[in-house]
Amino acid sequence: MFRKKRVNTPRSRETNGSLKFIICIFLVISTLAVYWQVQDHEFVNYDDDVYITENGHVQVGLTGESIVWAFTTPYAANWHPMTWLSHMLDYELYGDRPKGHLLTNVLLHITNALLLFMVLFRLTGAIWQSAFVAVLFALHPLNVGSVAWAAERKNILSTLFWLLTMWVYISYANNPSIKKYGWVALFLALGLMSKPMLVTLPFVLLLLDYWPLRRWNIKNTNGSIEQTTNPIPLSRLILEKIPLLLLVIGSITTTLIVQKTSGAVKSFDVYPLKERIINALVSYVSYLQKMVWPSNLSIFYPHPEGALPVWKGVLCGMVLVGITIFAVKWIRKAPYFAVGWFWYLGTLVPVIGIVQVGAQAMADRYAYVPLIGIFIILAWGISDLLEKWDLRKKALPIAAGVVIPVLMVAAWVQAGHWKNTITIFKHAVSVTENQYPSFSTAHNNLGYALELKGDIGAAITHYKTAIKINPGENRGYNNIGKILSGISRFEEAKIYYKAAIAHYKTAIKINPNDASAYTNLGYFFEKIGNIGAAITHYKTAIKTNPNPEDVRAYINLGKILSGVSRFEEAKTYYKEAIRVKPNSHTAYYNLANTLSRQGDMEKAITHYKTAIKINPIYLQAHSNLGTLLAQQGNLKEAINYFQEALRLKPNLISVRKNLEIAIREYGQAGESK
Repeated sequence: MFRKKRVNTPRSRETNGSLKFIICIFLVISTLAVYWQVQDHEFVNYDDDVYITENGHVQVGLTGESIVWAFTTPYAANWHPMTWLSHMLDYELYGDRPKGHLLTNVLLHITNALLLFMVLFRLTGAIWQSAFVAVLFALHPLNVGSVAWAAERKNILSTLFWLLTMWVYISYANNPSIKKYGWVALFLALGLMSKPMLVTLPFVLLLLDYWPLRRWNIKNTNGSIEQTTNPIPLSRLILEKIPLLLLVIGSITTTLIVQKTSGAVKSFDVYPLKERIINALVSYVSYLQKMVWPSNLSIFYPHPEGALPVWKGVLCGMVLVGITIFAVKWIRKAPYFAVGWFWYLGTLVPVIGIVQVGAQAMADRYAYVPLIGIFIILAWGISDLLEKWDLRKKALPIAAGVVIPVLMVAAWVQAGHWKNTITIFKHAVSVTENQYPSFSTAHNNLGYALELKGDIGAAITHYKTAIKINPGENRGYNNIGKILSGISRFEEAKIYYKAAIAHYKTAIKINPNDASAYTNLGYFFEKIGNIGAAITHYKTAIKTNPNPEDVRAYINLGKILSGVSRFEEAKTYYKEAIRVKPNSHTAYYNLANTLSRQGDMEKAITHYKTAIKINPIYLQAHSNLGTLLAQQGNLKEAINYFQEALRLKPNLISVRKNLEIAIREYGQAGESK
């Protein structure tokens, strides 16, 4: 049976108001205590480069062109314009300083915790249970990755709109109107444009219609109708969600098209359906395990790729089915259990791996919203279990006094691992098993971070470990070859390059239509000086399977041909690259270089400007365009491009000299007038 709500007297409302204020202050202070350290953290070389540090559209800030780009251009295998606008605003305010970007994440997380508390209190009137859920959400270590990782802005921003959608839905459910429904649809749309994770939100709203809103007409076993607040047939409640479902269908369609086009969605040849189902069942239970005991948390969990035994998937499936049966059986006595459980199961569906994107088995950030359902079960379940216990009032504060500090310490320690790329991947390597091939990703990323810091020996060690874990993945070979070439150890470098070539040849033998393998093989032949073989493999890549997200073969082939003065052939490949991928700033830049060498300065200038329009932080394009304009006598415009190049990288001596010459000649030209 549903409980009757307590009558709100003026005194109780005043007490609740004071308690709400105290709880909100506690949420703010405790969350800041955990995350204040992020202001000293750095960006990480894992998605932060794609979203911020190497994204020219974000780095120009909020301009007309960048806003149009955000809404019209799929990027990073996603279409989420609200997320891009958020990053652009941060760059407008903080530039390339990570402190501001990360503190914005913290403030959004705090806002989400406060909103979650207020939403649950409005829904249920239960102040302590609502506070408990909000505290778990704010301080749980499993949520650290969503906050301390700048690129995960999409996760916390979309959750903000998720909670705002719930907030306005409460008003709509209590007193329906078209205007209120419009607000529900608007916040859902904004959330979907932040991250498509909100595709399950209409389903959650239907759960809330059952409990605690009590809008369903529910038939008892004797045929009578159970008393509800606003009795509405289930069919009508589903029909009510149709406009929201249309938004969801649009988001799902867009996301699948974008991710398939970008190559992010893995085929069933790579991850068979059986492996996906087993991994999904195990992941459902693993998230619960990490929620109860949040140890060995990692930025990356490698996909087992068939290594999980079937019995483990069956066992986890039985656990999930058993809990589901219990939830359904006790739905009238403990409706919060069914709602919380189906919230958890349903909201994880988009990221549980049936549609596999990337090489991860699971991810801490995926649990940011789903675990709210489990927190609801804990909050109301503990309250019910202890309801008749005489020492309840003493036991609950004592338990909270133990649990909350433990969570804060664990979250604080976990946040510390996110200090920079080296610390987060060292932690990942130390807590995650090396048994799966995809774990080579962690060692490769750690090696790259160490290489950037100048620790070449350690970098090579991790690249070799990556090769040992996954001999069929070529990134480690390539990275070692590049390092050895850079320090003039050419014979050793060739060994690794040749090993990479052998693996690419194996990949081609397995899949003769793998254009990417031909492109990479061409690149390696180019690196070791076998230009003829490089040209052959680039041409084969183009012939095999043109991919609009990968025009490397066109551009690399164009550069080789331009380098031997075969300009007309080079231009043909650059133009073909632009046809296949119209927003390829690299193709426009190289085409401009070739036109400049041919003496066609006007067209070269036009293509340099197009490259800069597509990628406003294209340093070399600014520099080359400035040089070309100066040669044409357009000194004022040349000065602007030189200055922009120096703004992007102040220590460029050649650009600074060109700027000084342009300024001097511009001044002399003014004097002569």
